Amino acid sequence: MTSFISHTTIDCANAYELSEWWKPVLGYVDLEGDPNLPGHEECLIRDPETGHMLLFIEVPDTKTVKNRIHFDIQPRPGTTRDEEVERLLALGAAWVEDHRNIRGPGIGWATLADPAGNEFCVLRSQAERDANPQPQPS
Repeated sequence: MTSFISHTTIDCANAYELSEWWKPVLGYVDLEGDPNLPGHEECLIRDPETGHMLLFIEVPDTKTVKNRIHFDIQPRPGTTRDEEVERLLALGAAWVEDHRNIRGPGIGWATLADPAGNEFCVLRSQAERDANPQPQPS
């Protein structure tokens, strides 16, 4: 018998604000019956397609080092990696590191941070990967 992941938990200073920021980034929605309101210390959102959930919990400590685990997000069909990066920056993400030209033009990823400083990577879209696969190591 194995376990399964119930949800992904993100510690933060303001659960409501961070959950509200991630909803348009990922297309997640409030979980029915969850009191996702300003001032609430725990806010749960879910992907309406897959059911994956993110739980934001307020904690007193602040983030001080690089995340040991992070999201790699892929643009939805019809959107390129660079278009998605621009959309996320407009929503309030911050640049952390630009790896878009690692291993050749158009191959890499962009590392951004959410308003709480949590790093995440933006990968190429499936169409971009199909059009320009990564070179195989020799």
